[in-house]
Amino acid sequence: MNSRVRELKETVCALHAELVRYDLVAWTAGNVSGRVPGEDLFVIKPSGVSYDDLTPESIVVCDLDGNLVEGDYAPSSDTAAHAYVYRAMPHVGGVVHTHSTYASAWAARGEAIPCVLTAMADEFGGEIPVGPFALIGGDDIGKGIVATLEGHRSPAVLMQNHGVFSIGASAKAAVKAAVMCEDVARTVHISRQLGTPLPIAQADIDSLYDRYQNVYGQRSSR
Repeated sequence: MNSRVRELKETVCALHAELVRYDLVAWTAGNVSGRVPGEDLFVIKPSGVSYDDLTPESIVVCDLDGNLVEGDYAPSSDTAAHAYVYRAMPHVGGVVHTHSTYASAWAARGEAIPCVLTAMADEFGGEIPVGPFALIGGDDIGKGIVATLEGHRSPAVLMQNHGVFSIGASAKAAVKAAVMCEDVARTVHISRQLGTPLPIAQADIDSLYDRYQNVYGQRSSR
């Protein structure tokens, strides 16, 4: 096992704790994967293993066709979906799947989350879209993710009747998108209980997105 795979296993293992920390998963549901830099490989959570029992050594390595390359466990049941995303979207370095409560409630309705919060404009650049219903196991979910997110600024998609899939330049970025997706799903749901949420003008969404993506936070002086 080379050092890049070892480091990524450690990172992805640790990121699963963030799914638990932010109440995005129950029991053994959900998973995080990360693309191995410079190789046609990714690492992913093994199927049905408790979050408490996860170790870097239990994280498995797969090729971009979803075949197990290294590890003692069967990979996640969502492996084919992750693999399809990595094959179709070379810029993606991490994929996350959760059944977080509020976002999955929107998915059960087959309804996109409208962009009515500045935090949504910042992170998602607009609404969080809905992808098609697809059965678990094959790459139909992956196809739905890619078809929905291609050309869309959102790093998260609500797969109808299922839950959240998020992508990012890294596994950490994909986890952040999953956390933010649940946060805004909850807030917008509560807002609708109080009345009709007010939309944000597209020009303002564009301005907020540009600021957050290109100005916000600490920037290198180089």
